[in-house]
Amino acid sequence: QKGLPFSTKKVLSGVGDFNKVYAKEIVLKAQILAGGRGKGVFNSGLKGGVHLTKDPHVVGQLAKQMIGYNLATKQTPKEGVKVHKVMVAEALDIARETYLAILMDRSCNGPVLVGSPQGGVDIEEVAASNPELIFKEQIDIFEGIKDSQAQRMAENLGFLGPLKNQAADQIKKLYNLFLKVDATQVEVNPFGETPEGQVVCFDAKINFDDNAEFRQKNIFAMDDKSENEPIENEAARYDLKYIGLDGNIACFVNGAGLAMATCDIIFLNGGKPANFLDLGGGVKEAQVYQAFKLLTADPKVTSLFVLRFALFLLVIISGQMAVIKDWTFTVP
Repeated sequence: QKGLPFSTKKVLSGVGDFNKVYAKEIVLKAQILAGGRGKGVFNSGLKGGVHLTKDPHVVGQLAKQMIGYNLATKQTPKEGVKVHKVMVAEALDIARETYLAILMDRSCNGPVLVGSPQGGVDIEEVAASNPELIFKEQIDIFEGIKDSQAQRMAENLGFLGPLKNQAADQIKKLYNLFLKVDATQVEVNPFGETPEGQVVCFDAKINFDDNAEFRQKNIFAMDDKSENEPIENEAARYDLKYIGLDGNIACFVNGAGLAMATCDIIFLNGGKPANFLDLGGGVKEAQVYQAFKLLTADPKVTSLFVLRFALFLLVIISGQMAVIKDWTFTVP
């Protein structure tokens, strides 16, 4: 839609579908909402969530060891995440790989362009070992990305001659995409070039702003909630911002900042929070009621920490009293 070249891809879920995939060289990528897939491990014994093969018969064999099995990476829980779908694409030859991202940076009060001539690897590793290879361009949200910024980033990424203009043009198109879909991050890794001299977005990851769901209904309709914990899906039904953690102290707090500070204080004093929970600014009694039900239903919770801020205090107390009437608390 934005005129950005990328490889043709399909996302398949039935093992039998993979026997119909033919190409000179095929890449398979397990579809989970976590990074580090290439170095991940399946509980089927298969190593790696990304595979290349020139043998079409191997495609189905690899898919059998992926679909229905858990893939554990450095960004997933220890037990991993179950894979329901696998992306297959025709592999393109890559002459050179770079890294490019556009993300919202609160310290800059707006979007920032981040790039490195070292792509195809974890950018965190590059930042740690070669920080001088990380380049940034702060973008004025009102003026948008300037031609000079796109050209400078393309040059810093090592694109020369006609490729420099190609890369700069794609950088500007990626920024327009970033704005149009209400993204908080657009990451292209690798952002590279082919032996034929074409700049291509070989792989990309986009994070969307949850607050823009009302504007991006088609995008959010594609959200696969099967990877979420059931308690997270239940919390979302009541507009509660819930993130599960691995501790045993449930936190009931109104306000995101106060909730994060509460988690920090509990941890600093030797405890482990079981969750982050934000009731939001327009909290209603029914939400308070459901929040208490969700927190106390978590089997790993052994105690409940309640911190109420003055705003909406009466609403929270009313919801809490309703819970006390209907429920017998089994945790202090």
